Amino acid sequence: MPSVRFACESLLLLLAVPLLATAQPVARARIGYLSPSSPAAAASFVEGFRQGLREHGYVEGANTAIEYRFAHGDFERLPGMAAELVQLRVDVLVAMVTQASIAAKSATSTIPVVMVGVSDPLGAKLVGTLSRPGGNVTGNSALTAATAGKSLELLKEVAPNVRRVAALWNPANEVFQAQLVRETQAAARSLNLELILFELSTPEAIPGVFEAMARQRVGALNVLADPMINAHAAEVTRRAAAARLPSIGWQASFADAGGLIAYGSNLRELHRDAAAYVARILAGAKPGELPVEQPRTFDLVVNMKTARQLGIAIPAPFLLRATRVIEP
Repeated sequence: MPSVRFACESLLLLLAVPLLATAQPVARARIGYLSPSSPAAAASFVEGFRQGLREHGYVEGANTAIEYRFAHGDFERLPGMAAELVQLRVDVLVAMVTQASIAAKSATSTIPVVMVGVSDPLGAKLVGTLSRPGGNVTGNSALTAATAGKSLELLKEVAPNVRRVAALWNPANEVFQAQLVRETQAAARSLNLELILFELSTPEAIPGVFEAMARQRVGALNVLADPMINAHAAEVTRRAAAARLPSIGWQASFADAGGLIAYGSNLRELHRDAAAYVARILAGAKPGELPVEQPRTFDLVVNMKTARQLGIAIPAPFLLRATRVIEP
């Protein structure tokens, strides 16, 4: 029965073709990753990025190499690190938040740049428009500046008697922080709060900053989003608790470290989404034609242990809106 055997063999061959095609490994890629943070502080974000890459067939150590550069809170190092990654001729340069994205764009006009969690891409002049960025930069926005005022609203909601609020910000993170300060000041005026700004550009200055807060008799603390400050959230929240200051910060890790509330976009998910941009670009898409995406997920985390230590009763409706509640 040679004809039957030939037909069966042909059928098996046809069935095997798509299986062989899907089993083909993705071409090796070399990705640059630039962050103003530290490896420890950015670990969760980086893992979100790796997860996203794996979902698109890019596995670090197998068919993909990632060149990491972390500035450890020293924003002046970012331009040099971006230049290093360009010299390595990476296929795509991924930049975490505003200052790193600006450094990446300044370092190259040819290598595609995927920005992650940038507050205001238009205001930072990273893209021409959100729908059609143009040039070599695309990615996602964290809308941090746009939601900065919401942090003050949440803080006032759980501490309604507070009238004088400290805002902790990092002047070294120039463009991003300037955006946040403007939005926070505007929100303070609308909420009839007295906002006092305290600069923090190095972790060594933390003790002196809290001494200055005590002299100013502030009643609450609003920590503006910043990678360096976030990396030292444990000390910031410890001192805030010792001073009996209700505090709100940017990432969920702020509440995990002991802050009363954390509110902001989910930076891990934004990193995972950034991997999809990388995959599309490696497949041939032009970054200037990929629209900038906005965050889908915002975290509101409440630390009830801290609330009890401060003697604050969190309203039940507030807790119902929380994405996560840290129990004592």
